Amino acid sequence: MKTRLSIVDRFFDKVVLAHPVVVLLCVFIATGVIAMHANELKIEASPDTLVQRNNEDYLYYQKTIDRFGYDDFLLIACSLGSSKDLLSDDVLSMIAGLRDEIEDLERISSVVTILDVPLLESPPMPLGELVKNIRTLSSPDVDRQLARKELATSPIYRHLLVSPDLKTTALQVNFKSDPEYEKIWDQRQKLRLRAEERGLTVAEKSEMASLQRLIDKHWSRIEAQRAEDIAAIRHIMKDYEKDADLFLGGASMIANDMMHYIQNDLKVYGSGVVLCLILVLWIIFRRVRWVVLPLVSCGLAALATTGLMGFFGWKVTVVSSNFIALQLIITMAISIHLVVRYRELITQNPGKSHYELTRQTISAMKTPCIYAGLTTIAGFGSLLFAEIKPVQTFGWMMSAGILVSLVVTFIFFPAALVLFKKAPLPKGGVSPIALPRWLAVFTHRHGRLIIVVSLLALVFSASGISRLRVENAFIDYFKSNTEIYQGMKVIDQKLGGTTPLDVIIDFGAKSSEDKGDNFSASGGEFDEFDEFEDTTDSDKYWFTPHRLGRIEALHAYLEEFEHTGKVLSLATLNRVAERITGGPLDTFDAALLFNELPEEYRGMLVKPFASIEHNQARISIRVIDSHPELRRSALLEEIGRDVVGDLGFAPDSIHLTGMLVLYNNVLQSLFGSQIMTLGLVVLALMVMFMVLFGSFRIALIAIFPNLLATGVVLGALGWLNIPLDIMTITIASISVGIAVDDTIHYIHRFRREFEKDRDYLKAMHSCHGSIGYAICYTSIIIIIGFSILATSNFIPTIIFGVFTGLAMFIALMAALTLLPQLIVWIQPFGPPAPAAGADRDQAF
Repeated sequence: MKTRLSIVDRFFDKVVLAHPVVVLLCVFIATGVIAMHANELKIEASPDTLVQRNNEDYLYYQKTIDRFGYDDFLLIACSLGSSKDLLSDDVLSMIAGLRDEIEDLERISSVVTILDVPLLESPPMPLGELVKNIRTLSSPDVDRQLARKELATSPIYRHLLVSPDLKTTALQVNFKSDPEYEKIWDQRQKLRLRAEERGLTVAEKSEMASLQRLIDKHWSRIEAQRAEDIAAIRHIMKDYEKDADLFLGGASMIANDMMHYIQNDLKVYGSGVVLCLILVLWIIFRRVRWVVLPLVSCGLAALATTGLMGFFGWKVTVVSSNFIALQLIITMAISIHLVVRYRELITQNPGKSHYELTRQTISAMKTPCIYAGLTTIAGFGSLLFAEIKPVQTFGWMMSAGILVSLVVTFIFFPAALVLFKKAPLPKGGVSPIALPRWLAVFTHRHGRLIIVVSLLALVFSASGISRLRVENAFIDYFKSNTEIYQGMKVIDQKLGGTTPLDVIIDFGAKSSEDKGDNFSASGGEFDEFDEFEDTTDSDKYWFTPHRLGRIEALHAYLEEFEHTGKVLSLATLNRVAERITGGPLDTFDAALLFNELPEEYRGMLVKPFASIEHNQARISIRVIDSHPELRRSALLEEIGRDVVGDLGFAPDSIHLTGMLVLYNNVLQSLFGSQIMTLGLVVLALMVMFMVLFGSFRIALIAIFPNLLATGVVLGALGWLNIPLDIMTITIASISVGIAVDDTIHYIHRFRREFEKDRDYLKAMHSCHGSIGYAICYTSIIIIIGFSILATSNFIPTIIFGVFTGLAMFIALMAALTLLPQLIVWIQPFGPPAPAAGADRDQAF
């Protein structure tokens, strides 16, 4: 270790400080070259980015899309005033005008409204006549009173197309498909299925990577087109907002708006942090050089990191949109430690040369700063164990960013500083801020109180952590004044829910290609006699009373949950038909209804819920995301248990899929991985402490204040009933990684001060009067930096910023009270001098 450190010292002496101009030119050139890749940095905002893409559930979800179809569409929720009638000429004319203007857009295939859907009971008629003479509200001979009754009571349209009070309706805006993109997508899907079955050859892996690049390229084009289309639709909607309250919703709209949120957050976080840093640096140091040097270090590190992200293809998501703010905060913390150490040295040794003061500053701070950087990397590195790509990417971003910050700061800062004239002595001493010295006196006088309060905090933490829960209410991710929130709320409460959940019923494999899909129901409830079971090659007779009865039983069960909104399946159309005929359908009536409907209506009412080729039926559920009692994981477990135990389905004949399942998997996986990796982070930190300080006792002392800070924050989340989500679940590991920096700097300095006269209390006061100020300054900057995240439109980011800032504040207090008290009490550096030992016993 000594040899390595001497080599580093010689590098600074013979290169960085001896040739500062050349070094600075190299730094600027290298940063410029790397930063050229910054324009390759991409933003990804689709909700799909938050799911696990290579597990069984995601692959099955993709199969479901292939078999039952998936349309890219937007929803416009139209809410009328209390005095307006949905079926009045004025309102229907307004809806028709809005529909027609949007349909005129180049990339819109259709807009489905209440004017376009089939009216099956207005008036009721025999099925044979109905399928040949279907009316809509646009039909000239339609009876609007019958239509009003049908829309308000229909199992198909109530809570889907219209609200029960007929004051809210929906317009579905369907985008045209992109054949070229779909062709590439299908090719990749085949390779994914092949990888699941037998793995891929080297050539196939290369083909998969090539297809992924093509998909990314096409998707970038599609996203740009969607942004244009959404802007055009919103422009059209403005002309109709005088007639009704209009809210735009849908996955494409959410992705588009989140893209803008991320872009805005990147600007606000970066500029906000810079302005705060300038203000704080000036207040603390009152010298231009101590403002300019840290800021330039931050700028160079941020530019280099952004370039690296573009080079490696790391995409910015809502999870990592705060990376610039974090990069600036961490770089600034390193710079402040260097500034404070230089000012301390010049105060103690005013006669030394500027060169020597700069050299001693770097020599004294490189070891604690490097270890502090490594511990922060350990905290962010824990995110690499998550199975969600955006979280993993965030871990890579910050780990690389911290390394860049260390390299840039320790090369640029001394090379630039040595070109300045020797700094004047700080006015009023090292710092005008009295907090560190006040905390030293408080710790000296109230050591027992600090221990007692810390133990009480541990109890508070443990009880709060036991109350933590993992939830994923997507609507709660956004502020109430955003269009995403407002649109989701209307759809959630009046139009049948927002979060999709699908239940797939497998009636048995039809072809050999599906036998590997675990879809066989042999030996199960579907082996019973059915008069047309021997004619499964005939699509006409697939819709048998037996299958429809099984679908109806499960459909009715799913409707009983208070958390489920609209439930759609073949049973929905079957119920309408039974209302028309006055009783259950026989096989011929069912075949007539499901097969003879006009193709455009089969696409709405039949094809999304039956895959005859694969002998499967789909039940589509929209879960009420805003329901306060909704527990997603418990809901999925209850459904899975009851359909087998109470409804008698074979376990392998029922599959739950959809975004609710995928998002729930994300959170459950994150919770498990972060709990596991938090333990690994703590273990890694313990090992680093033992290597740095050479003592197991010191390692235990060092880790305790940091665990206390993290525990209190997690406990507060539990007591405040704030559920863990995609971002707050990472607070623990990140907080430990950042907060531990204070501990390293303090103990490293304490040992040096103690070696002077072996007096623990005197060493404590000396540390508070020196490194204590640097810890205080860096903590203030970190807390302010995280508080800027509260400006986001994304609620998890706000909570992440507030509670991580709280963790940093608690870590600051613990580092300057509990940590020195534990050192004074346990005496890990050996026995003190006799007189100092008596003082210590008296203090505690």
